[in-house]
Amino acid sequence: MSTGFRFRPLLPLALALCAVAGVAALEAQEPASNPHGDLNTPCSACHRPEGWTPVRITSAFNHAKVSFPLIGAHAKASCRGCHLSLDFKGTPSACTSCHEDAHKGELGHSCESCHSTRSFVDHSEMLRKHELTRFPLRGTHSTTDCRDCHQPGAQGRMIFVNRTTLCADCHAPAFFTASNPDHIAGGFPRACDQCHTSTVWQGARFNHDGAGFPLTGAHRSVACQQCHVNSVYRGTKTDCISCHQRDYDGTTDPNHPSAHFPTDCTACHTTAKWSGASFDHATAGFPLTGAHQALACQQCHLNGVFAGTSAACVSCHQNDYNTTTDPSHVATQFPTDCSACHTTTAWTGATFNHSGTSFPLTGAHLKATCNDCHADGVYNGKSTACVSCHQNDYNTTTDPPHLAGHFPTDCASCHTTVGWPGATFNHDGPYFPIYSGTHRGRWTNCSDCHNVASDYAQFTCLTCHTKATTDSHHSGVRGYTYDSRACYSCHPTGTNN
Repeated sequence: MSTGFRFRPLLPLALALCAVAGVAALEAQEPASNPHGDLNTPCSACHRPEGWTPVRITSAFNHAKVSFPLIGAHAKASCRGCHLSLDFKGTPSACTSCHEDAHKGELGHSCESCHSTRSFVDHSEMLRKHELTRFPLRGTHSTTDCRDCHQPGAQGRMIFVNRTTLCADCHAPAFFTASNPDHIAGGFPRACDQCHTSTVWQGARFNHDGAGFPLTGAHRSVACQQCHVNSVYRGTKTDCISCHQRDYDGTTDPNHPSAHFPTDCTACHTTAKWSGASFDHATAGFPLTGAHQALACQQCHLNGVFAGTSAACVSCHQNDYNTTTDPSHVATQFPTDCSACHTTTAWTGATFNHSGTSFPLTGAHLKATCNDCHADGVYNGKSTACVSCHQNDYNTTTDPPHLAGHFPTDCASCHTTVGWPGATFNHDGPYFPIYSGTHRGRWTNCSDCHNVASDYAQFTCLTCHTKATTDSHHSGVRGYTYDSRACYSCHPTGTNN
C-alpha cells in the first residue's frame, strides 16, 4: 500500500513531459524550404524516405517536360554534372554550356549538327555531314581522326572551313619519302589519287593508258623498274626494242639480226607472251594460204634469208616442176608460174584455166583430159583448128560424107562442142535457103539435092521439079533452059517454084 501511494503523484508529471516531447517532434517534421526553387515535382520522384541522398531518379520524373529530353549519354549523366546549382531553374540548354567548343566557334554553336547524344565522338553523324562537303570521306578516310586532317592552329583552334582537299597537303611526307618508285626523281604528279586509293596507301596502280602506252597482256604484271630503269619515268621510250633488245638479239628461230628483221616487235609478237610469234605474211606482199600456212619459215627462207626472198613459185617448187610426168612440165615447156594450174591447197589435182588461152573449153571439151588433145606432148603453139583433133571424125562421117564432099574442115561451121551428131549447116545464108521459104520441109536428106556423093558442089533441082511443070512456068522467058545451074542463077532465094 505504501509503494503504490508513492508513485501516484508522478503520473501527471510524466504525462506533461510526453506532451512537450510530442510538440517538439511535430515541430521538427515541418518541411524545410525547397532548394530547387520552383520545381513542382514530388520529392519522392528523386529522393527516398530512408535517406535523402543518394538521389535516385525514378520514372515518375520526366525531364522532357522541362524542354530537354535526356537521351543517349545524357540519360546516364549525373544531375550535378549539368546542374551546378541546386536551383534548376535557368540552367542553360546550349551544348557549349557543358561541352567546350573545340572548334572555337568556327562551326557555330549547334553541336548537334555533327555530334549526337550517343557519343560526343560518334563518327557516323560526322560522316553523313561530310557528304555535304567538297570532300566525302571514303575508305580509310572514314576512320581517320578529325584532328589528323583538321589540325589545330593558333590557340588550339581546329580549321574546318576552306580546308584544302589536295592529297599532297596531307600526304606530302609520304610523297617525298616514297622510294619504290622514287616520286621526286620520277617527276611524279602530286595528285595521289592517280595511283593510290583511299582504301590503302600501298599497292598503288598507275593508269598507264593516260601516258600513251596502255599496259596489256604480260606488261600488266611487269614491275615499274623493269621498264623505268633508274626510276626514269618521263621521256621513257615506248618502242619495243628499247626493252626487248636482248630478246631480239638472242632469238635464233629465226635469227632476227641476221635476217634483218624489223625491230618493231608488234609485227609478229603480242604482249601475251614472247614465244609463239605470228607474222602477217600479207604485209610482205605474199599472203600465206592453203598448205603454205602450215609451213615452217625455214622451208622457204633457207639459210635464214628473209629480205628479198623470191615470191616466184618455181623458187620453191623447182623440183616439183622438174619431176612432174603427167604430163611432163619440162618436156612440154610448161610455164613456171605454178599458180596457172595449181592451188596452195595441194600440188596434185591441178586444173588449168583454159579460158586464159585463145581456146576456151566449152561443152564436151570441158570433160576432155589434157591427153585427149595434147597426147603428143605439145602445149605451147598447139593448133586450135578443129580438124587437128577431129580429123578422124571428119574422114569417117558418111551422112553426108565430109571427105568425099570436100566439106570445109572448120567443124564449128556445122557442129557445136555439145556433141558431134546433130550438126546444122548454114545452108540458107551463103548458099540456097532450104530451112526457110518454099523449100522448107520439102526435103529429107542432103542427097535429095546433092546427087553426087563425092562432090557436094554438084546439085540437082530436076529430081523434084519435072520438065513439063518447069517448062509451063517459064513460057516466054528469054534464055530459059531446063538445067539446075540455070535454075540457081534465077532462084537463089527459093521464093519461087
